[in-house]
Amino acid sequence: FGAMEFAAQRAALAPPAPGRRKIVLATSIAETSLTLPDIRVVVDGGRARRARFDAPSGMARLVTERVTRAEAEQRRGRAGRVAEGTCYRLWSRGEEGGLAAFPPAEIEAGDLTPLALELALWGSVDLPFLTPPHPGVLAESQALLTALQALDGAGRITDHGRALAALPLHPRLGHMLLRAGGGADAAMLAAALAERDPLRGAPPDLALRMAAVKDPARAERDGLAPHRPTIERIRAEARRLARAVTDRPQGFGLGQMAALAYPDRIGLRRKGDAPRWVLSGGKGAAMAAGLPLSGARLLVATDLDGDLREATIRQAVPITEADLRTVHGAEIGWHDVCDWSKREGRVVARRQERFGALVLDDRHWPDAPPEALARAARDGLRQIGLPWTNAARRLKARVDLCRRDGADLPDLSDAVLLAGDALLPHLAGLRSEADLRNLDLLEPLRQHLGWEALQLLDRLTPAHFETPLGRRVPIDYDGETPGIELRLQELFGVTTHPTVGPKRLPLRITLLSPGGKPVQVTADLPGFWTNSYADVRRDMRGRYPRHPWPEDPREADPTTRTKPRGT
Repeated sequence: FGAMEFAAQRAALAPPAPGRRKIVLATSIAETSLTLPDIRVVVDGGRARRARFDAPSGMARLVTERVTRAEAEQRRGRAGRVAEGTCYRLWSRGEEGGLAAFPPAEIEAGDLTPLALELALWGSVDLPFLTPPHPGVLAESQALLTALQALDGAGRITDHGRALAALPLHPRLGHMLLRAGGGADAAMLAAALAERDPLRGAPPDLALRMAAVKDPARAERDGLAPHRPTIERIRAEARRLARAVTDRPQGFGLGQMAALAYPDRIGLRRKGDAPRWVLSGGKGAAMAAGLPLSGARLLVATDLDGDLREATIRQAVPITEADLRTVHGAEIGWHDVCDWSKREGRVVARRQERFGALVLDDRHWPDAPPEALARAARDGLRQIGLPWTNAARRLKARVDLCRRDGADLPDLSDAVLLAGDALLPHLAGLRSEADLRNLDLLEPLRQHLGWEALQLLDRLTPAHFETPLGRRVPIDYDGETPGIELRLQELFGVTTHPTVGPKRLPLRITLLSPGGKPVQVTADLPGFWTNSYADVRRDMRGRYPRHPWPEDPREADPTTRTKPRGT
């Protein structure tokens, strides 16, 4: 309503012509002091548009949410404000029980940067708020004030911050006005950015707005539709601001001044044909293709829709890299980057000149230190996973069993190995995904365990079981119970069951026939000899008559041979 021409406002408030009914399509007009005469019927759609501020991105966005009970009651009251009326609510009584009682307080949904500046000015952050601000949002606001040089590293207000607090502007715009040294152009820009868009529906070029403010008649001749009341308010505010700041103007251009106000919204165009930018604050932004600014390499987004994934640029101004360096040269610096590139599948070592999240220059880093390269390779392992060989898995299973039973041995889980530094010495020279997949983990794990732990491991959970004949049978430690497989005749004469681990866990023994097929699984060999062996002997001696099947296996000699012919 406030953006409408005065004549249109009068028409909206005027009574309808005789014999005609007026229909008013409105947003949350019930929350204002505006009274529309002769309203008899209110149709409440049950929705409300609210501004939500996202502190990490520094952007505000409009969201559509369900109306609250307090808002619905205010809307209902409009139907009977000047006479008896009717309110139709487009939701059920059951849905009404799920409505929130009140809309969120502004301190819960708004930009807290001005509040954070006031708190710093007062020197207190422990005020007894009726609704306390969210600590994370307040911290983001304080970080922005630090970037605007309003707070020092300890969070104390600076002289520049005191000057900002004295201006009737958002700290962003006040910072721009002071750093630009005042002047008509800076004052006009600050006033324009603080007001409604004077060229609604126009292309997103900020320069068009500034030209329209200076010469609205020419803007109209160019086919634009400047909003005259808004322009008059901008001009009046600009005159007041110019009187408030009387320093020597620095002669900054429009892009430079916008960059001072929005250091976190300077965009560098992404690769590709689509008009998409990465912003210095780390977020992404885009605009429709074919617009005048869609080809700009660098721009400053002065108005965004606040989408959390990729914001749409509603207003921006281009800036050259030279101009960016003029106003933000102190924040531009070189950074050594050694990372794992998921796209390339290899370690990438670069030297990058950055402003925030923007990479202005990117060069190969030929002499990256080996430790940095190894850490990047470890990041690659975190993405593709550890290349476990069978031998490495067997070693890990032995360690896991000992650890479950209380032994003090290192944790060989993927999470611990990839979080620590144990693998770094073994990643030297490994650069590609193929290199990492060919890494043999066994030796790194053995070195990580150390000699004493390996000795303890061999004593508690040996890799092999040695039969009475001296044959080494590998122990399978996968699963809950470790086990071995061997021919029944090899255990003749064994009267105690073999165990492993700190708690002497009985081995799971799979006894095989002479043909290599399982005939019994036992964790109690003496019990097997006493209880089940006779049944196995009776069944097997007919199938394998050339193999020994003594009546008392406990007294027999172990063997892998058949009986001599004729016996």
